[in-house]
Amino acid sequence: MSSHQTKLEMVGVDYCVEKIIERLGKDLRVAMPLGLGKPVELIDALYRRASSDSSISLTILTALSLERPRENDPIRGRLLNPVFDRLYAKYSEPLYLQAERKGEMPANIKLCEFYFKAGSRLGHASAQQHYISSNYTHAARDVVAQGCNVVIQLLSREGDALSMSCNPDTSAEVVARLRQAKRDYVAVGVVHPSLPFMYGDAEIDPAQFDFLALTNNEQHDLFQVPRLPPIPDADYAIGLRASTLIRDGGTLQLGIGAMGDAIVQSVLLRHQRNADYRELLKKFDVDLNNAELVDAIGGRNIFEHGLYGATEMFVEGLLHLFEAGVLRRRVYDFWALQQLINLGQCNPLALTPDCLALLAELGVRELRGKDFDTLQYHGFFNDECRYSEGQLFSPQGESCPANMANPDSQKFMATHCLGSQLRNGKVMHGGFFLGSGEFYRALREMPEAQRKQLAMCGVDKINQLDNNPRLYKSQRQMARFINTGLNVSLNGAVASDTLESGQVLSGVGGQYNFVAMAHQLEGGRSVLMIRATRSQGVQSVSNIVSHYGACTIPRHLRDIIVTEYGVADLRSKTDEEVCIALINIADSRFQAGLLAEAKAAGKLSADHRVPQVFSNNLPHIIKANVAWARAKNMMPAYPFGCDFSEGELEAGASLKALASMTLGQKLSTFVHGGRETDTSRRVLAVLGLQGALNGKERLLKRLLEGVNNNN
Repeated sequence: MSSHQTKLEMVGVDYCVEKIIERLGKDLRVAMPLGLGKPVELIDALYRRASSDSSISLTILTALSLERPRENDPIRGRLLNPVFDRLYAKYSEPLYLQAERKGEMPANIKLCEFYFKAGSRLGHASAQQHYISSNYTHAARDVVAQGCNVVIQLLSREGDALSMSCNPDTSAEVVARLRQAKRDYVAVGVVHPSLPFMYGDAEIDPAQFDFLALTNNEQHDLFQVPRLPPIPDADYAIGLRASTLIRDGGTLQLGIGAMGDAIVQSVLLRHQRNADYRELLKKFDVDLNNAELVDAIGGRNIFEHGLYGATEMFVEGLLHLFEAGVLRRRVYDFWALQQLINLGQCNPLALTPDCLALLAELGVRELRGKDFDTLQYHGFFNDECRYSEGQLFSPQGESCPANMANPDSQKFMATHCLGSQLRNGKVMHGGFFLGSGEFYRALREMPEAQRKQLAMCGVDKINQLDNNPRLYKSQRQMARFINTGLNVSLNGAVASDTLESGQVLSGVGGQYNFVAMAHQLEGGRSVLMIRATRSQGVQSVSNIVSHYGACTIPRHLRDIIVTEYGVADLRSKTDEEVCIALINIADSRFQAGLLAEAKAAGKLSADHRVPQVFSNNLPHIIKANVAWARAKNMMPAYPFGCDFSEGELEAGASLKALASMTLGQKLSTFVHGGRETDTSRRVLAVLGLQGALNGKERLLKRLLEGVNNNN
């Protein structure tokens, strides 16, 4: 590459486009981060240039392109689309995404993604054909293999300091691989004024970039994940059960979505209202059916020691756990020091000379300069001492060999070098974040000292153990990696990203990485949450199936499966035991069929029956239990805020009530009508059903008046 700039000199995005083409020619292969970190203004400028010049070949390599939600149903759209208009008034959807959705992508432009928004690309031939199936930890490798020669990244800024903020996940590794391959490339950073400045590996030297630009915040605001649907009953039941598998003093990884929110709400209930939490566990028969497993690997008590987050996605729920004092177990970046803390032999708040000998017993002998720097950063060595060429020096210039096993050196260190307490511990390492506008605001306004505890890093570090196994194994004690799946076969294999047809629903992401890591870590467990059923047209079908023609997690990595009806511990079990455990947590409407198929396959004995305690796994039971909990404010519909106004919530409830009516009930409501009430007036105003209306609108108005008359 040519020399990179060293000052924060900002240029325009159009200037960047000209310089990229001038430097690299007309075959541009652009890598952008997953999710929020895409510089939309810059990629739009590149897209426009390629659209107007067919001699330019533009390949876009990325994942999870963020599109503005739209509701196509004309009735629901009356409620939802005005909300979307409000939330995304300043967000500009990437031009390439709009063109792809409409099937209007120019022939000289190609989009390749390794992760889709769930369900958004089903039936879309171009997206399916250009999808790259890749573990998250392999994404940087695969992007470079696709010929990447342009790297663009959204950045945050504090003074002259820059941060990759929401997305240090892959970009740094992509650049490192390009340099290693001695490939010519251009790196452009685009500063976004609203992006929170995050620390850790996210902090980046401006010299890494050829050009820096400043985005137009008024036209390219940050994408917000809408907080609109309430947590479904089944998801609350699943989240409650999963919360009992989390060990105090352990490690937590969560994904985004309603199930993750349900876990967080349950964990907060466990920590803040423990008596209510225990009552809830009895209501859902957790103690009846899973007490032994909970005792062995999880817990019901408050979090006295707290949790450490090791997660590819810094979800908003983890911020709530941090604010509540649950996410507070600090980890440190020296393996032996972390092991001493885990063993209870080193108090981070009061260091003693014994720690020196204990480190030596663990195998720390001759200190290297890098080891010293890490230990001094964490306060184990005080700021007055220094290291040089294998010697430790006191402020007075006295020295000793930097050998932890040497008794004389231990005495010298205790007198001149040992700090009083540890510092700069991290309560979370995360690869990327994406959330609501409130989430971004909270991070921006958080004091620096707290924000520094939430360290962002690459997925090559957080999604695997390979880079530093001793350290990461020490930090990630009692790890619980909790993710979601589409379905589970009776052999324990899970499909999470692909349908039997081969159509990709979302992507592997980091799920395989975390499941495999759970098996590598002593005390680690993978928890996959799967709804027992799903709607297919007007029918319900089971998500526990005898077999399935796609697989994300193979059967030999089977571990813990959670549905709304229970927990199945599959690790180290025989195929027969796995079949039994999964059928026990299936919806009872499908248990007989699953039994028959398992017996026909020779996996179950002919006389096996579902135990009586598991024979009443039915949705109305879950619904009743959640309603009971909701009445006691244990399972609120929106535990972490909502983007609906009060009037919109009323309108949503009315539409939901109308949708649940049978045809006969709708006819009766229409015939008998209803009188105008304050509620109906508010609902009709929100839905735009006032004034001159057409025939369909008058029908909808009459039905809604009837619904609100009956409520």
